[in-house]
Amino acid sequence: ELPENWADMQEPLLEGMCFTLKYLGMTLVEKPKGEDMAAAAIRRIVATARVGARKFQKVILTVSPRGISLQDADTKEMVENISIYRISYCTTDKLQNKVFAYVAQSQESGALECHAFLSPKKKIAQAVTLTVAQAFQMALDLWEAAHAGR
Repeated sequence: ELPENWADMQEPLLEGMCFTLKYLGMTLVEKPKGEDMAAAAIRRIVATARVGARKFQKVILTVSPRGISLQDADTKEMVENISIYRISYCTTDKLQNKVFAYVAQSQESGALECHAFLSPKKKIAQAVTLTVAQAFQMALDLWEAAHAGR
């Protein structure tokens, strides 16, 4: 449960804000950002997810100025850690409004990947998106502060 003024709070974000979501999957994309590209990628992921009858992995997605980390909600095992500098876009899909997605450059291949997650409520998907946007701003502020003395 998020407090009313959560968007103005910087303290929890420095530590990392956690969201429990279901991982829908990943698809490769051509462009680092853009609403149309993201919407098409999310449609592909959702369509593929619907075909497979498997249960979705429940993950704890933690957003901080360092980036996004994914942890398996059941085993607590670290799934992935994505640096804020490798993330180029994040969105809540307009049609699938419970879906949060981000685009990041793969550390291994350098390819652009769109990862999509299902949240229990539309408000949570929007909160994740806003939190990632805040993390970008905070990372920029920290970077600028670190380089101001040069």
